[in-house]
Amino acid sequence: MKIVSWNVNGLRAIMNKGFFDFFSKTNYDILCLQETKLQSEQIPPEIKNASIHQYWNFAEKKGYSGVAIFTKEKPLSITNGIDNNTYNHEGRTIIAEYDNFYLINCYFPNGQMNNERLQFKLGFYESMFSTLERLRKSGKGIIVLGDFNTAHKEIDLKNPKENENTSGFLPIERAWLDKLMNNGWVDTFREFDKSPEQYTWWTYRFGARKRNIGWRIDYVFINNEIRKHLKNAFIWQNIQGSDHCPLGIDIF
Repeated sequence: MKIVSWNVNGLRAIMNKGFFDFFSKTNYDILCLQETKLQSEQIPPEIKNASIHQYWNFAEKKGYSGVAIFTKEKPLSITNGIDNNTYNHEGRTIIAEYDNFYLINCYFPNGQMNNERLQFKLGFYESMFSTLERLRKSGKGIIVLGDFNTAHKEIDLKNPKENENTSGFLPIERAWLDKLMNNGWVDTFREFDKSPEQYTWWTYRFGARKRNIGWRIDYVFINNEIRKHLKNAFIWQNIQGSDHCPLGIDIF
């Protein structure tokens, strides 16, 4: 099974940048999108009418956030949001249940605007952790993926020293990823590739992508119990259209 994740930074905008070719021609079993930035009536018709199961979670605020799952296999159930309703009005999470696993597609908050948003992000992290651990007790495999909005280690961004006091690389944010891994969650990409300069996001400014001045803030994590089923993990840096690139895993 090939599972792909991509923060498209506006689905309608990326439709003009070749997204439909990617959507219709890429070999995947499940495709998860973040930051779709639309409402139900704004879904492009060529996407809406595609012959694949699709599930959407829209933010209450128009033109903001939003996630979607496209899947060949119909899930047993779909849940929009995490266990704490405080964080469910921004359309950030879809949980799809399958026979053998849960898939959580998530667009984690960005904390750079101000301290209030940073606290919102940290609270979201803790509520997500509780949700993941509850689902884990089901005995099924857990796959959580998306834009986490935090680079974990110094290797995961081009200029770590310059960004020590920037949200997205604050010690308190990185500590949550430490907590995740210390509790038996696996950063799938680093199981296969421990090299530097493997980024998933680049600012639109300063020609950053061309110069590969980026951050790895998009991840696929799995619980350790299904680690043996992980076949491969990848980042497709060559695919353009968004300030993020797609990434994913092969798992059986």
